[in-house]
Amino acid sequence: MTEPARDALLTAAGVEHAFGVRDMREPEGICRPRQVHGVGIVSGRSCAGDRFPDGDGVVSSDPGRRVGVVTADCVPLLLATGDLRAVAAVHAGWRGLAAGVVAAGVQALCAESGSAPGDLIVAVGPHIGVCCYEVDEPVLKSLGARFPTDLQGALRSASRPGHAMLDLAQLVRDDLYHCGLQPTNISGMTQGCTFCEVDRFYSYRREGPRSGRLLHFIAAGTGSQG
Repeated sequence: MTEPARDALLTAAGVEHAFGVRDMREPEGICRPRQVHGVGIVSGRSCAGDRFPDGDGVVSSDPGRRVGVVTADCVPLLLATGDLRAVAAVHAGWRGLAAGVVAAGVQALCAESGSAPGDLIVAVGPHIGVCCYEVDEPVLKSLGARFPTDLQGALRSASRPGHAMLDLAQLVRDDLYHCGLQPTNISGMTQGCTFCEVDRFYSYRREGPRSGRLLHFIAAGTGSQG
């Protein structure tokens, strides 16, 4: 089985976590929501057996409990408080970004832990890159309503009129900044593009409905805690 990818920032902090790759061995017992491209953030305590609540993020302060999300081009975020006592996993596609899922995840983690946004650390996982993610006018209009001053900086020219190449991770980082996170506490995983790297990642845009999913998870209470 393929080994998962790790983030340097989370690893240095002592956080148990993994970003999924193709054919990775998936641990059992991970609490993850049934993703609906919205802004709902659920508690890790709401998982029971194979029952997954609807949502696009999950937060937990139970030591050692793994929580996660799955993606196949969208952006996965793994977040932890500075004392590592609470964590969250968030799934952010363009619909979720336009609706505010990143801010919802930050707010839920702060509410769970009593932490301030500036104390959080975040890792951005593998996703489709700006090299391959062409979007149309309806997507641009939806994102423009949420990011009126930031969207242009996340776009590159496309060959077709009314289309643009979109840097999802740039918008995620911009949203995290607006939430109050420190730039030095945001790790921008340079693992490549899910669409380009066929041998490493699944991609819905490349493979369609038959595409597999990449599982990403994080656990609280496994590092040094102040």
